[in-house]
Amino acid sequence: MARKQKSIALPPIEKDVHKLTPSEVFDLLKTTKSGLTSEEATARISTYGRNVLQVKKGKPLIVKFLSNFTHLMAILLWVGGAVGFIAQMPQLGIAVWMVNIINGSFSFFQEFRAEKATAALQKLLPFYATVTRNGEQTRVLADELVPGDIILLTEGDRISADARLVEENDLRIDQSTLTGESYPVRKTKDSVLRSDLTHTEEPNLVFAGTNVASGSGVAIVFATGMGTEFGKIAGLTQNQKEEQSPLQKELGRLTKMITFMAVSIGAFFFVTAILVAGVTVAESFIFALGMIVAFVPEGLLPTVTLALALGVQRMAKRNALVKRLSAVETLGCTTVICTDKTGTLTQNEMTISDLWLAEAQLKVTGVGYAPTGEILNDKNPISVDDNDDLRQLLVSACLCNNSRLVAPDQESPRWSILGDPTEAAMMVTARKAGLDLEEEMHRFPRVRELPFESRRKRMSTIHQITDHNSPYFRVAYVKGAPKEVLDLCTKVRRNGKDEPMDDALRAQIMAANDSYARNGLRVLAVSVRYFTKEDGVPANSSAYTVDLVEQKLTFLGLIAMMDPPRPEVADAVIKCRHSGIRIIMITGDYGLTAESIARRIGIIQGDHARIITGAELEKIDEKALEEALVGEVVFARVAPEQKLRVVTALQAMGQVVAVTGDGVNDAPALKKADIGIAMGIAGTDVAKEAADMILTDDNFASIVNAVEEGRAVYNNIRRFTTYIFCSNVPEAVPFVFFLFSHGTIPLPLTVMQILTIDLGTDMIPAIGLGAESPEAGIMDRPPRSSKEPLVTLKIAIKAFLWYGMLEAGAAMISYFYINYLYGWPNVPLASDGVVYHMATTMTLAAIVFCQIGIVFNCRTDRLSVFKVGLLKNKIVLIGIASELILLAVLVYVPFMQEIFATAPLGLREVAFLLIWPPIMFLLEEVRKALVRAKQKRLLHNKLTLVKGDCK
Repeated sequence: MARKQKSIALPPIEKDVHKLTPSEVFDLLKTTKSGLTSEEATARISTYGRNVLQVKKGKPLIVKFLSNFTHLMAILLWVGGAVGFIAQMPQLGIAVWMVNIINGSFSFFQEFRAEKATAALQKLLPFYATVTRNGEQTRVLADELVPGDIILLTEGDRISADARLVEENDLRIDQSTLTGESYPVRKTKDSVLRSDLTHTEEPNLVFAGTNVASGSGVAIVFATGMGTEFGKIAGLTQNQKEEQSPLQKELGRLTKMITFMAVSIGAFFFVTAILVAGVTVAESFIFALGMIVAFVPEGLLPTVTLALALGVQRMAKRNALVKRLSAVETLGCTTVICTDKTGTLTQNEMTISDLWLAEAQLKVTGVGYAPTGEILNDKNPISVDDNDDLRQLLVSACLCNNSRLVAPDQESPRWSILGDPTEAAMMVTARKAGLDLEEEMHRFPRVRELPFESRRKRMSTIHQITDHNSPYFRVAYVKGAPKEVLDLCTKVRRNGKDEPMDDALRAQIMAANDSYARNGLRVLAVSVRYFTKEDGVPANSSAYTVDLVEQKLTFLGLIAMMDPPRPEVADAVIKCRHSGIRIIMITGDYGLTAESIARRIGIIQGDHARIITGAELEKIDEKALEEALVGEVVFARVAPEQKLRVVTALQAMGQVVAVTGDGVNDAPALKKADIGIAMGIAGTDVAKEAADMILTDDNFASIVNAVEEGRAVYNNIRRFTTYIFCSNVPEAVPFVFFLFSHGTIPLPLTVMQILTIDLGTDMIPAIGLGAESPEAGIMDRPPRSSKEPLVTLKIAIKAFLWYGMLEAGAAMISYFYINYLYGWPNVPLASDGVVYHMATTMTLAAIVFCQIGIVFNCRTDRLSVFKVGLLKNKIVLIGIASELILLAVLVYVPFMQEIFATAPLGLREVAFLLIWPPIMFLLEEVRKALVRAKQKRLLHNKLTLVKGDCK
């Protein structure tokens, strides 16, 4: 667990530390090879603080909990419940308050997620570190490290602080937690004067939270705690405020609108009831309360929450786990997806695609680490038995190699690797070519390795030749950067024979290398040198040096490889284009590779795309960045704060931004984004905690599926919002009849009966509308504007003036129908007793039956419901059954009759009610048919005009 500490401003000792020589670093940090003394280390802790990540204090849990009960809609319901008690209607007050309590609690538990990002970061730091203190090696707690400490690094270690290397032996560091790129980075102790590298790219620096992949080293700590790159990421992550989603903002606006409308109407009718109808203040107060209750959709927030929860379940089936409910809808209005490359757009499995030999250019089929595929020479499959040059190339590449290919087993059902992915790719290709690697290793056992160095850009291994009939004693295999290897070659292997290397062939080889590189392929050259006993080479393997081995080499060929795109990504990118969503690649990889992948999958299509590196991004201002973001752009080799800057700039431009990531470096951007998306397989715990959604398959195509579901969720929210608002008018109209008749028409609907509609009968059908599947063509439209209101004027007119007035007419007709059966108009309308309760029950039942027809209508906007399947939505059918059962309980159970002032209805009354659902349904079907016909005419007229213009 991270511990709190007083924030201390660190002296800028890390500035340009990479440019210094090892001796200068010792002087700067006032330390020696014997390390610090225990007393000096203690003193420095008081200056620099402990090597821990500080925790920014967040909102107390109780405040987060109470916030679910203090927003505007909740306050309105608290007041409404209190008024119920004041009006001596305790059952009303209890009902309204229970709605508030249940909804607030449900929302809290659905939305609540502990702020674990910093705790997850702290878990990545080791508990102990090996240091030199008082001239001796010792293990200390990682939080006791201070600038100036000498730390010792060995294979498998997790590094505890940022440090400058002063010694190294073939040291490779896995920096994927910081950069997102999984290739081990080779490190050096030499000073670096280049200005085109970001801080994390400096080859003589190691960083907290990264791992030693291989080799060993000694380094001097120059930054600890919040001063490390890890600490800076923790600070950036903690400083990102939790922003409201577009849906939350819109629900807030809608709540204010409803509150204003409901209270205004209630106040108007309170005054009108006293002045016009002449009723008492107490009666007017109850009447006004009824109007407010009628216009406040108490069931809206619970239904929205449940609809989002259903969306979460559907997304989970499509490999997207949503942690925050409001994130479901945010996906629906996403306009830009900022995605990393490795593992999301690509398979994160380095694959060889091309082999260059002096007499042939070969293609390699198959992707990933599974050794399935072929070597093709002009579309004809070949193996190492058919081509000796191919055998020699692959033998050399696989023996000058420290990786392993791991076959599937019970724990891992897929082929996997141990070691460098580029080296492992060679082992996979050798298997595809039919090479028996075990046999080759027995024939040529390794006796010496000359590790890769950043200065040489090569690796060599020396092997004993066990064949006693061979004229050779030992053989050296060399692989590395094409130019550096080619410069040492004097011969080339062609058709099994060694021929002299000339300038024309050198130019041809480099041209092939450049061609591969332009296509975003990583290229390695492979060469060989044979030794005879007569060459005078030493028998002692330790005597082999770089100068002795790496000369007079024979060039064997080039190996070109790439991390291939996921096969389904290209289609997903096309879907994004059709739906108006831009994709921007932000990666830690090199620009050329990033551009090649972006073009291959369709993210970049034009000829003028910009590739902006992290170093270039540091130099441009906000205006220039916004101009770059308007066109096609790829960001390469970026630091965490730079990725955050890109996301912030896009949001400032009014974009709704989704960000993908898997590494610690992605956490700040994930948290800043409108929707942060972490990788479930390759993602770190830090990324998952900072994100709003986790992809269980690490697949970009799953993001597009999630966007589709997000759009469907918003459409569904609109559907059931329309459905819920439909009953507001028929709930309010009875009060208007009562008021303007001066009480001659007894109140046709009670306040408690209104609540049974809003919180009972309407709830499950509304949830059913929230479960509608995405409609056809939903991804062929642009994202909706985040400024577009949830309830537009068109929706309001449909809900209140069309559906609402039809329902109100049906409800009042049903009310008068009961009175007609019992003598009205010859006798006055019943104002008390069984007939009155039957009449109000009839009003309630008519609204419920009308809602049955309307729930079918709300499933589509313009299409006939028969087109999507009348009985296809099972939850709607369950909702209809449940509301009929609930209505029957309210009407026929004596205990419920007393609470809700209802009375049993006979077969005649029920038969009368059955006419309303088909009437409502058919009237809307006719309206939709007229709308479709009008659109068809307009389209026909438009096409006619276009044809006329063409003529």
